Amino acid sequence: MSAPRPQHAPLLQFPVVDDCLHIGGMPLTRLAQRVGQTPFYAYDRGALTARVAELRRHLPADVHLHYAMKANPMPAVVQHMAALVDGIDVASGGELRVALDTPMNPVHISFAGPGKSDLDLSCAIAAGIVLNLESEGETERAARIGDHLGITPRVNVRVNPDFELKSSGMKMGGGPKQFGVDAERVPALLRRIGELGLDFHGFHIFSGSQNLKAAALHEAHEKTFALALRLAQDAPRAPRILNIGGGFGIPYFPGEDRLDLAAVGSNLHAVMDEVRPQLRGAQVVIELGRYLVGEAGVYVCRIVDRKESRGSVYLVTDGGLHHHLSASGNFGQVIRKNYPVVIGNRVHGGEREKASVVGPLCTPLDVLADGMDLARAQPGDLVAVLQSGAYGVSASPAGFLSHPAAPEILV
Repeated sequence: MSAPRPQHAPLLQFPVVDDCLHIGGMPLTRLAQRVGQTPFYAYDRGALTARVAELRRHLPADVHLHYAMKANPMPAVVQHMAALVDGIDVASGGELRVALDTPMNPVHISFAGPGKSDLDLSCAIAAGIVLNLESEGETERAARIGDHLGITPRVNVRVNPDFELKSSGMKMGGGPKQFGVDAERVPALLRRIGELGLDFHGFHIFSGSQNLKAAALHEAHEKTFALALRLAQDAPRAPRILNIGGGFGIPYFPGEDRLDLAAVGSNLHAVMDEVRPQLRGAQVVIELGRYLVGEAGVYVCRIVDRKESRGSVYLVTDGGLHHHLSASGNFGQVIRKNYPVVIGNRVHGGEREKASVVGPLCTPLDVLADGMDLARAQPGDLVAVLQSGAYGVSASPAGFLSHPAAPEILV
């Protein structure tokens, strides 16, 4: 007997009523009527609020929670998150403008990312946000621009640590990186920051993302605090901010288990109890994007054709990789894996079948579900791709083959 196929982790953020997915308390069929077209993205504000509350329950009370808005920069989402979190991290001048339109105090907005232009730096310094410096050259440019504006830049040093977050989907530290200043070069940069008279606030240390292992996060937190305390000895003043990054992952693919947030919180309590006396009042920040918004979103498209080809069933939709690149496999993966996908208006259905969901683009890469067990569907039915609240529209080639864009709504 063959082993059972791996299954997706249970996804409970959206209720199913009368076999229809509900988003924001509304049946998907009704929501599609309200939007007036498919495809579209929908984000559930209740799910966003619940995720922040869950984090508050498990993390130490003195940890500040920041939203990394690169995960989902839709202005309505950012406005909603600004009322729930303690700060916002941006990664471009465009994101900065969106963040500054929210009620968030600019002193709680930070700007990370390599390659900041002089215009980016000028706008950020004038706005009074915190710059996460990524290099020695960026430090010198920020100082010159601050002198020209007559404003002292508020800065953190983004550190490229000498370790990585094990088991992470994307490693952001531990080797040569375009992000941050290598840990061994930071002491010299700190002395230079003092010479330049910049307003030093602290450190940003981010070692990896999309991690589902509490033990790996625990190890990274221990190493991050140790590194920060060591680097603080060369700082021009005691750090006021220690951003320990994020890295909390969500389950996308069959066989992946949910992150044990209770264990993460318990481990972080233990680490902070040990190091808190040495932090001398520094504000500890956890910066999350995907974990805050990823599970609160769904991508919805409509089946326009049903066809069979040599024994395989294809459900052809009006949506695809041009809107949701990551669900399609990012223009090709060695082993393609399926996001959780359901027929939204008949989630469980009576009759089941093995089918592939494909889009309208003239490329074999335009696949949203490959040979999945789905309710038997017909043209007019709605396909819902779950786990779609992060890195959707803004991370997809919307202009590819010139199909219409997908609107976004917050419900």
